Amino acid sequence: MSEIKRKRGRKPNNSNRANEETLDFPSTTAMDDVFSVANVELVPNQSPPAAVAEHRPRRGRPKKLKAEEKPPPVPRVSSARPAENGGDSNGVIPGGDSVGAGPAVARVVPAMDAVVKVFCVHTEPNFSLPWQRKRQYSSSSSGFVIGGRRVLTNAHSVEHYTQVKLKKRGSDTKYLATVLAIGTECDIAMLTVDDDEFWEGVSPVEFGELPTLQDAVTVVGYPIGGDTISVTSGVVSRIEILSYVHGSTELLGLQIDAAINSGNSGGPAFSDKGNCVGIAFQSLKHEDVENIGYVIPTPVIVHFIKDYEKNGAYTGFPILGVEWQKMENPDLRMAMGMKSDQKGVRIRRIDPTAPEYKVLKPSDIILSFDGVDIANDGTVPFRHGERMGFSYLVSQKYTGDSATIKVLRDSKILNFNMNLATHRRLIPSHNKGRPPSFYIIAGFVFSTVSVPYLRSEYGKEYEFETPVKLLEKLLYSLPQSPDEQLVVISQVLVADINIGYEEIVNTQVHAFNGKPVKNLKSLADMVENCDDEFLKFDLEYDQIVVLRSKTAKAATLDILATHCIPSAMSDDLKK
Repeated sequence: MSEIKRKRGRKPNNSNRANEETLDFPSTTAMDDVFSVANVELVPNQSPPAAVAEHRPRRGRPKKLKAEEKPPPVPRVSSARPAENGGDSNGVIPGGDSVGAGPAVARVVPAMDAVVKVFCVHTEPNFSLPWQRKRQYSSSSSGFVIGGRRVLTNAHSVEHYTQVKLKKRGSDTKYLATVLAIGTECDIAMLTVDDDEFWEGVSPVEFGELPTLQDAVTVVGYPIGGDTISVTSGVVSRIEILSYVHGSTELLGLQIDAAINSGNSGGPAFSDKGNCVGIAFQSLKHEDVENIGYVIPTPVIVHFIKDYEKNGAYTGFPILGVEWQKMENPDLRMAMGMKSDQKGVRIRRIDPTAPEYKVLKPSDIILSFDGVDIANDGTVPFRHGERMGFSYLVSQKYTGDSATIKVLRDSKILNFNMNLATHRRLIPSHNKGRPPSFYIIAGFVFSTVSVPYLRSEYGKEYEFETPVKLLEKLLYSLPQSPDEQLVVISQVLVADINIGYEEIVNTQVHAFNGKPVKNLKSLADMVENCDDEFLKFDLEYDQIVVLRSKTAKAATLDILATHCIPSAMSDDLKK
């Protein structure tokens, strides 16, 4: 093959040709991680001139293109903030989509400067040794500023607090905070800071409406994995009545697919409009699921805030003190005297301490609550294409509010107007920050049962490890009076006087000297004022404990001194 020789002359300049061949897309830089060039579709206004398309290098200096023949400019993709019209000056909006004429919708940046980091020192009570507390420990979580110089976070973030401090974004100063209210049921706490410097340059967040399914949400906070603020995004996956783990209640909640990790608790969830639509508070951890987080929605948050503003303290969410049964079976409805156009739920039993106990009766059919008809499965219309458990209607009320309930009793429709109250359980879900009560006589440590007590004794799996007798009372028993408590012998401090009783642990006390034990204070009063020769305690499983009265009271002082216990009873029993 003959060698091709280039003619003599100046080597042609191919700079213009290079520009012509790379007009499709600009080069990708590090700034394109957010705005991918591959997603940008360039639509030129007109085809390039023929002179440009057929241009070939020629001998000598290449011919310069005329001004009207120059190729069109390449649009630039910038990672800067969008312009006022929702995009940059070249018509490219975030996400890499090109736009034509007309304004575009911009996503509002959430007020991240209002998000603070919460530092708390906790000192939990010791239920095994109720006269002292456990060793203190520290934790960090998230919170955000609202109007009125207040900060919201989760209740479990400041549970059993000794000291709470807040730090703003970009600041190196921690400010001492005061806890104004703790809503255990809704898992929300309200804080404030007395130092005026903390509030300088901070704008409170604005609350938005309850989002709909597939609405975008952005969770902001200070989770594990770093010290600076973190932002995760997702969509609303589900809206329904959720189980609030900390409060052991069921309230309205949002399920999202954004990552919620340890430390995100108390952080706000923003909508694409920049408004707060919830508070991150818990997530589902299981080997079969991933990216399931839960958010406290604005109706619950607003209820907590208004409750505090109205009463000066948190009073709780009211509840209808009844247990009900679905009426989906047609034979059951016919037997209860319901017509074909009537729907509702049947009352199984009523809490004796609830206001409804004086008005409603078992086997009443609840047809409606405040004028809203209840379906046979216990749901009410919520929004288009959505239904919600009718407990949502009850939770929208405040403690002491009145409600109208329509019931069917003996084929007759009756209307009742009653005041709503909070629910009290025989085994409470929380001690609400109070130290546990105890009473000691002859080495027998008497205490009251609560969910934190069971968790302390049997661990996180207390629902499986708790003795059957206590578990049955936890799940099904109702208190017969407002001050009723479940009193148990938690342990026996070994001494000569209690030989043979050492293995009694977490056993309920039914009676003392033939008199029923109503609560721990009544037991302490009966023992302290007993003039009988013997102290006889009737326990669960038909066990009895008998002690000589004078000997038992004398031995108590020695046992207290041996175990360095300051008093034989807690302070609340001394009143």
